[in-house]
Order: sequence, then C-alpha cells, then structure tokens
Amino acid sequence: MKLETFFNRFDDLADTPKAVSKMRELILQLAAHGKLVEQSSEDEPASALVSQIEMHIEGLRSRKEFRGSPVEPLDREELPDIPSSWEWVRLGNVVDYGSSDKAESAEIPSDAWLLDLEDIEKDTSRLLQRKSFRDSPSKSTKTAFVAGDVLYGKLRPYLNKAIVADAPGYCTTEIIPIRAFGFIDPVYLCNVLKRPEFIAYANSKSYGMNLPRLGTEDARRAPLPLPPLAEQKRIVAKVDELMGLCERLEAQQQGRETRHAALARASLARFADAPTQENLNYLFHPSYTISPADLRKSILTLAVRGKLVPQDANDEPVEELLKRCFAERRKLKRTIDNEVRSLSTDNALGYEIPESWRWQRLDDLLIFGPTNGFSPKSVDYETPVRSLSLSATTSGRFKGEHSKFITTEVPEDSDLWLRDGDILVQRGNTIEYVGVAAIYRGKPNCFVYPDLMMKLRVSSAIDVDYIHLAMSHEVARDFLRARASGTSGSMPKINQTTLKSLPLPIPPLAEQRRIVAKVEQLMALVDALETQLAASRVTAANLLSALVAELTGTPNNRHASVSSASGSGRRGRPRTT
Repeated sequence: MKLETFFNRFDDLADTPKAVSKMRELILQLAAHGKLVEQSSEDEPASALVSQIEMHIEGLRSRKEFRGSPVEPLDREELPDIPSSWEWVRLGNVVDYGSSDKAESAEIPSDAWLLDLEDIEKDTSRLLQRKSFRDSPSKSTKTAFVAGDVLYGKLRPYLNKAIVADAPGYCTTEIIPIRAFGFIDPVYLCNVLKRPEFIAYANSKSYGMNLPRLGTEDARRAPLPLPPLAEQKRIVAKVDELMGLCERLEAQQQGRETRHAALARASLARFADAPTQENLNYLFHPSYTISPADLRKSILTLAVRGKLVPQDANDEPVEELLKRCFAERRKLKRTIDNEVRSLSTDNALGYEIPESWRWQRLDDLLIFGPTNGFSPKSVDYETPVRSLSLSATTSGRFKGEHSKFITTEVPEDSDLWLRDGDILVQRGNTIEYVGVAAIYRGKPNCFVYPDLMMKLRVSSAIDVDYIHLAMSHEVARDFLRARASGTSGSMPKINQTTLKSLPLPIPPLAEQRRIVAKVEQLMALVDALETQLAASRVTAANLLSALVAELTGTPNNRHASVSSASGSGRRGRPRTT
C-alpha cells in the first residue's frame, strides 16, 4: 500500500480517536524506518557521514570544546531493519547533547529570545509564541542555544515537544539544546526525536515522581537511525509535505465536526419543540452523531417539563395523588401539617411545567429519610453483610458488584438494609457526582449503604422511577451542587436539609408512568447508539492499526523492542557507533 492511499482513506479513519495525531506519528515512524522516500545509489552512505562526525568530535575533544564522553558501541540484535545505506548510531556519539553554556539571569539581554515549554504546542511542535527575556524575567539559570540547535523538551508530559531554533536565544532548564555540528539535518533530527519509538524509549528511561524526565546519559545512549545526508533532506521535504496534508485533514475534520454539532443542536431543539416520532428520528440521523450524554440530558429535560408525552384530561388530578401522599405521611407521623403544603413557582427550578402539574419539595413526598449510612472497615473474606461503595451508584444506576464485606452485625430490622425501591443519593463525592441518585432494585437485607450516601423512600402514591429521573435532571443536580459545602480543597457534600428542599415537578400518576415508560424506551435507544459508536471507533482503530502495520511492514508492537533495547545495530553490518 502507498502512503497516498492511506491518506485517501481518511474518511474511514475519522472516527478513530486522535486519527490525525496517529497519522502524524505514522509519518515520523516511516521516515525513521527508511520507508518514506526512495534511497539513491548516488548518495554518500551514512557510514562515511559517521566517520566525518567522529573525526569532528575527536577534534573538538582535543581542543576541550566537547564535554561528552564516547558512548559504548551498540548491540546489533534488537533494533528494526533499516536500508543498507543507513546506520544505527548512539545519539551521544553524533551530536552534542546537553553541553550548551549556562547563563545567569543577569547575563541575559532583555531583548533575547526566551523559550519555555509552554511556548511549544504539543503533538505539532508549532511555536505558539516568541517572547523576550523582559516579558518573563526570572532568576533561574537558563541555557543558551544558537540557530540550528534542536530544542527538546525532556519532561515526560512533553517528550514530543521539539523545535529547530531559527535564531539564537535562551531556554529554561526543562529544554535541552542538541547540536548536530552541521553533519545531520536539524529538522530530520527533530522529527526522529518525536517519533513513537523514541518517545517510548524516553518514557522507559524517565526518572522522578513529580515531573519525570529523561536523564542526559540515557538520552545520549538512545539508538538513532541515520540516513545519508542527502536522503535526510529528501525525508524532511516529504515530512513537511505530508504534515501539511495532515493539517488540511485536521481542518476538514474540525469543519465537519462543527457542522455536525450545529445539526445536532438543531435536531435537539426541533425534538424539544415537538417531541414527535418523526423528530425523534432526527436525533439518530446517520449523517451525524449526537453524543449519548447530550441525548440523555435532552430526554430528561423534555420529561420533567411535560414535553415528552402528551397530557391527558382524563388523568386523575395531581391534587388527588398529593392528598394520598399526605395521608400516608400523616399516618407515619412524617408531618404535623393539616394540609398539603404548596410550593410557588418562585421557589421552583426556573422552568415552566404544564398547568396540570405541581411543584413540590422532595421532603413532602417522603415516607422515610433521608438518613446517612455507615462505613465500617471492610474485610477480604466473605461475611453475611455487604456494604456498598460509592461506585455502586455513581452512574445513576445501582451496581451491586461495587460492594465489600464487613464484619459488623446488622439486625434484620435495621434501616441500614436496603429494600426494593429505596433511592440512594451520594451526599459526598467530587462536584461531578455529588447528589447523584440511584434506585435499589432487589431483595431486602442484601446490602447496607455507606456514610457518604443518604437513603430515602417516597410515598407509595408516587412512581419512584419518575422521582428518580426528576432528581437526575441536570437542573435538579445543579440545585444540589450549588448548595454543596466544601467545594474548594475538600470533598463537596450536601446535607439532609438541602436534599429535602429540592423542588420537583409532579405530574398526575398516570402521566408519571407514561413518562417513565417513554424515557426507558428512549434511553434503550441511546444505549444501543452508544454501543454502536464504541464499536465503530474500535473498528476504525483496528483499521488504522492494520494500515500502519501494512505500511511499515512490522507488527504493531515492533517499537517495543526499541524502547527497551540497550542499543543495537543493523543486522549484518559491522558499524557499532
């Protein structure tokens, strides 16, 4: 397969996460394997180039102008094959890595170029800004560089940040100037340092906890594929051409995503205004994809605003439902009021609901709770009691597999046990998850719940599934998040008073059930869509991997031998630089 064919199949790969980024990596990989341009018998072989470099460096050493000591020869068994005119060499034997002069801040002219890692864009290595020392003065030591030096970010998060200096200047100590003495094209060297194999090698050799970095000696020992100088220049030209194509493909992809996002927003708005089956079909249009998360939010928004199913004048009025709920609460001594409390729209959640609905605080609908659980120490062996972890409800659905055994004895009549229909609310978690609710469906006395959850039970006069989806709506979640304590520096928490004050829109019972049924139907469609999207991304990723393997002629994990190798040379060649 030709590389041009690969780019022509971009539409097949567009759903792959970071597809263009992977294309850029492939270009650099092919460049370093000698598979990007043709070799020429007229080129002086790299072996002659290496000899020239050795003589030059030896002269620098004799004049004490080069501080790097020779690196031991390469072992020749592990590294990939390269063209016969190329050589595998140690980086430290052909360049000056890390020997540039240091400069104190007082020695740096105010108008000198000062380069920091944040000035270089990750992945593309574009120079984002060019600032002078006066723009960012500091007392830390800097490193001088000259035009033509490769400026390489040695910190692990930035190992693919590398540029060629087009002017002299100074850089921070996280950047290493690499000088090739004019024998290696600096742009070729820069590209080779950004290829996946070198990044894998640098990651495997990085040290340090907070900001892992590649040490100087490990960098000098790194294997470097070296083509003839003339071929280096042809490779640089081809890489520039293909990287320009990547930029156009990236712009094309971004433009398509922007158009699709506009179509998705229009479809969501159309469905919100008229939630008919015809408009529902637009949400699952084959020409664009609405994210499953946005679909779920839209479905809940329509549900709690009375736009998902039609109202029916024959439904029992919501007031009758509230009377039954009030009577049940009075019987259980949950209220001392003499009548149902009403909630004005001024104290609601800020959106309109149908005339047949009513706003009620959550507390006015409860026959139990909210109460906090408890969190005793877990054990690694089976006991009669299982306590949930927070992960059991973070998705908004109950997942009993996220539980642990505890040794505490819990009486059978304890309110700590869950029973079918109980709602669990996360009272403490990150701001993203605090207030998330889930319904327990299952046998009684199988699970207890932890201290960072609250349990509540709604009146039998109300559909608990409807209450759950109303509590899961984004506006209701925002109500709870806005009233959480400890949002800076500690785990955000909501208390029982906050939870009980949550306003909820209450339709007639029959409409609640129609809403729940419709939501379940639509959420099943979204689940299926999400599965299809995941499968399409996997397919695209597999296709990309297969195409890469076909182009490089190597297994997908071939670069692993490079990252772990102490060094090796091309098979059948005596050169061991």
